[in-house]
Amino acid sequence: MKDRSKKRRRWGHRAGPASGFALLPWLLLGLGSFSNLIRGETPNPWFGAIGLLVFNSLYINVVFRAFHPEARRRRATWWSLGGMAVMTFGLGGTYGGSWLLFFPLFGLACGTALRGRYLPLVGVPLTLTVAVVAAVHDSWGAITIAYGTVVSMLVTAAILALSETVVELRSTRQELARAAVEEERLRFSRDLHDLLGHTLSVIVVKSEAARRLAPRDMDAALAQITDIESVGRQALTEIREAVTGYREGSLSTELDRARSALTAAGIEPVVRRSGPPLEPRTEVLLGWVVREAVTNALRHSGATRCEITVDGTPERVRLEITDDGRGVRSAPSDGTDDSTDSGTNDDARTGTGGRGTGLTGLTERLAAAGGSLEAGSADRTGGGFRVTAVLPVDSTVDAPHTVSTTPTESGIPA
Repeated sequence: MKDRSKKRRRWGHRAGPASGFALLPWLLLGLGSFSNLIRGETPNPWFGAIGLLVFNSLYINVVFRAFHPEARRRRATWWSLGGMAVMTFGLGGTYGGSWLLFFPLFGLACGTALRGRYLPLVGVPLTLTVAVVAAVHDSWGAITIAYGTVVSMLVTAAILALSETVVELRSTRQELARAAVEEERLRFSRDLHDLLGHTLSVIVVKSEAARRLAPRDMDAALAQITDIESVGRQALTEIREAVTGYREGSLSTELDRARSALTAAGIEPVVRRSGPPLEPRTEVLLGWVVREAVTNALRHSGATRCEITVDGTPERVRLEITDDGRGVRSAPSDGTDDSTDSGTNDDARTGTGGRGTGLTGLTERLAAAGGSLEAGSADRTGGGFRVTAVLPVDSTVDAPHTVSTTPTESGIPA
């Protein structure tokens, strides 16, 4: 079975007949008429021979065009069917006998080319006319000819319509699978960017702090090293969760981590939070925003103060992160990065409005949740940098709570 499936994929196998070749064997129904011509049993043999040749040519033309939707809808197909109708009724009405078998062949051709609402409009009058013509030559045998005509038409149309449906469903399934793969790839790339960018920035900042503290305060340096170990272990856990797609986050946790990282980098953190508790999805999205904005502040801002404000209402929540650093600066004319930061600079505050891959990915995530993200200068002079995220809130809360923290008020150790 596996080998058969591989061969089908290799040769582009699809459900249903691949072309009009599958319908050519039905032309064998005309062998009786051809035999009559050869044995000289047909009056006016030249008329019969030319009619047989024209009918077969038109039949081949119609059945091959029927497998191409655009060609099937063109006027040439309708003209070919019209010519077949003339030849079918001319030959069958003139000779009768085995020539009446051209009616089921004509019905088959109609079934391949006419589908949907056109089929009954042609099928009903065709069947009645065939019955009358056949009755003139074969009396009760006309029932068989009329039945064969309508059945060949309906069955052929049904089989081909079902075949096309199966092919379309298979194509749709493949498109959905590709879309799912692209979505998962995008999710993983975003998660990996946000996780590693923030974690590596925190590790670098705390390593520098430990190096500065080691000569004069070994205990404080060891505390920073302990934090590095903790951050590394947490990063391993988050990467495993990102790989499996089950990573969850907490805004409170990200605010605590942001405060610790900012303090270690010598940036004064000020965190203010007010409003009702948030839905888990909202917590996760805002946690990503905090992580990305703080990472950029650590790597690019040169700030001395960073304010994080969470303001929630029963309808929406607003997160604003502002620092007093360099703000939006122009990118070098040669396209190179003039930052002295040792890390990557894909989210540096360039002339593009501070939107690198991280902020762009966050904008898409928030937009998918019905929110928005804005990033730019904190004031009119271009100084500082501000990231503002707004998300709708779906939860209903009995009583709001307010928390305001500063470097000495939050109770969280640096």
